[in-house]
Amino acid sequence: MLESIISQINEVFWGSILIILLLGTGLFYTIRLRFIQVREFKKGVQHLTKGFNMNGEEAGEDGMSSFQALATAIAAQVGTGNLAGAATAVISGGPGAIFWMWLSAFFGMATIYSEAVLSQLFKRKVEGEVTGGPSYYIEKLFNGNKFAKGLAIFFSISCILALGFMGNAVQSNSIGEAFQNSFHVPRVITGIVVAVLAGFVFFGGVKRIAAVTEKIVPIMAFLYILTSVIVIGINYMNILKAFEAIFVNAFSTQAILGFLGQGVKKAVRYGVARGLFSNEAGMGSTPHAHAVAKVKNPEEQGHVAIVTVFIDTFVILTLSALVILTTQKDLSNFTGISLTQKAFEGALGSFGGVFIAAALFFFAFSTIIGWYFFGEANIKYLFGKKAILIYRVLVMVCIVIGSMQKVNLVWEMADMFNGFMVIPNLIALLLLSNRVVNVSRKYKMLD
Repeated sequence: MLESIISQINEVFWGSILIILLLGTGLFYTIRLRFIQVREFKKGVQHLTKGFNMNGEEAGEDGMSSFQALATAIAAQVGTGNLAGAATAVISGGPGAIFWMWLSAFFGMATIYSEAVLSQLFKRKVEGEVTGGPSYYIEKLFNGNKFAKGLAIFFSISCILALGFMGNAVQSNSIGEAFQNSFHVPRVITGIVVAVLAGFVFFGGVKRIAAVTEKIVPIMAFLYILTSVIVIGINYMNILKAFEAIFVNAFSTQAILGFLGQGVKKAVRYGVARGLFSNEAGMGSTPHAHAVAKVKNPEEQGHVAIVTVFIDTFVILTLSALVILTTQKDLSNFTGISLTQKAFEGALGSFGGVFIAAALFFFAFSTIIGWYFFGEANIKYLFGKKAILIYRVLVMVCIVIGSMQKVNLVWEMADMFNGFMVIPNLIALLLLSNRVVNVSRKYKMLD
């Protein structure tokens, strides 16, 4: 019954309201910033490659390096949304959902640029530590009156629930399922192990979070991309059919490659929802990482943020989708991470399932770290540092509980709380757009 109620709420949220708001905000910023995601993409790559260092400066109370902030943002973005999320989008919305993921991500690149810029503009020190995020720039609306403060508090509570608690339950849920499928390990055991490992990082503070993400993210991304390309290469005969399925199903109910044509409405709903869960553009999560980056000016981190969405959606998520769509095995009886595992097994045998279990562990574990960090920033906003210990313990409990829950219920709850986060963040982004434009003009981005 709980799943049914939450599903109905999500149908209202994701049926039209949030899709219009997210795509509309992305389109708005794309036009106002003159397609900055295209014009300035090269600069974002340059900032990324220039700052690339897996053993960079130590993070501390004054923040992280730009690369560490980028790695933390990508750690949060690249998780089950790229493996299990791509699978559930294809099954629930048809192959056409991938097209809508791409479209929302393209416009989302402009949105996330604005989020990063605003997070840099309004970051502050709380009890000696640099922090920031949407709550801080939401509070500045209407000269910081009670309504703005209330909206900021609502965002913080939603973020803590959506990411720190429900979101991390989703991550551990997929890890538990993958390890049960490949190694027959009981889910609760996997949940406990993940919680203990995560707690070790949590209690190390920002220094340990930055040190872990800057090492895990580059390695896990490279290995996953390489293996996915190999699988797609093995199934090369279906590559053109896969792209045909994506574009045809995005606008019709036609079934291609054995996947049921779900219709345009479902393709849009699941494409945008799973795309958001994956790249998080407009959701208000990654600004917490971008806020603590030590950069010369705000637009530099905005450029870096653009690249994070590209890597997440146009590279990693697309590869996951193509692996599923090019497989020659019957996948109609599978969903979630099980579907992704079976797709890899179709080309690589049992090694494929084992590889996905291992890849998902690192992807989801890094996301747990990133989302914990985002929630912690909002704990600081609401209560200061005194409540962090309680928050850490509660996140670890959610990791264990999430590993044992029914997959559909966990995903539906994550979608609902994500929706609660989106609304106050988008309100702030739209009302503070002049600040973003002025920063871009100041640093010659809109000459």
